[in-house]
Amino acid sequence: MRDSSPRSPRSCAAAAAASASRPSASAPAWAFRPCSKDSTEAPVLSTTENGQQTAGRPRSGEAHQAILDATLELLVEVGFSALTVEGVAGRAGVGKATIYRRWPSKLPLVVEAFGQLPGFEDFDTGSVADDLKRMLKGYIEAFNATPLASVLPSLAGERAHNPELSELFDPVTRRRSLPLRRALERGIKRGELPGELDVELASDLIVGPIAVALFYRGAKLNPRMVGPMVDLALSGLRNESPGE
Repeated sequence: MRDSSPRSPRSCAAAAAASASRPSASAPAWAFRPCSKDSTEAPVLSTTENGQQTAGRPRSGEAHQAILDATLELLVEVGFSALTVEGVAGRAGVGKATIYRRWPSKLPLVVEAFGQLPGFEDFDTGSVADDLKRMLKGYIEAFNATPLASVLPSLAGERAHNPELSELFDPVTRRRSLPLRRALERGIKRGELPGELDVELASDLIVGPIAVALFYRGAKLNPRMVGPMVDLALSGLRNESPGE
């Protein structure tokens, strides 16, 4: 039975890292259960004729979370194209009707499941360089420890030729990158960056090396790449030579 004690956001992050470093027979190495208001609910128990208790269908709140978790697991295992509502229902231990009452198709289900995964965490240290370095390092560490490493490339590849997915997926990715743009805007206000800076373009420039490493080189992201990457990007944005 799952531990039903409340978990804080910090303890959930710790659990994600722990599960990644200590794989077990019952969970894959990347296993990650995002925090949610429903994550503390205990499974429903039913009683057999001989008085033994067995796990039954999950309650509404727990069913919702179980469906999202199952969706992430299957995205990692089979990818977007092969994922089916039937497969998710079987993995989550719910009926298909339970899924269709919440999501009209697998597209919004997949996008909501993706939205549970870690995004950029906002930092305000008083230095745009330090903000960006902490933000990107934390993101890469989460990327390597959770289903992001498999799910993001799968969905990004699918969205290129699936307009319906793109319509749902793009606003989510934009919201998840808000901390990056806010850090740049704070840098402009503090005079660390030029006032005429195009924040959207600057954001793309900063995360560009991550996308290249992931989608074109197939390389595992290394947090050590963050420092040089941010320093070089900020030097270009300030129109100065690296090291100045």
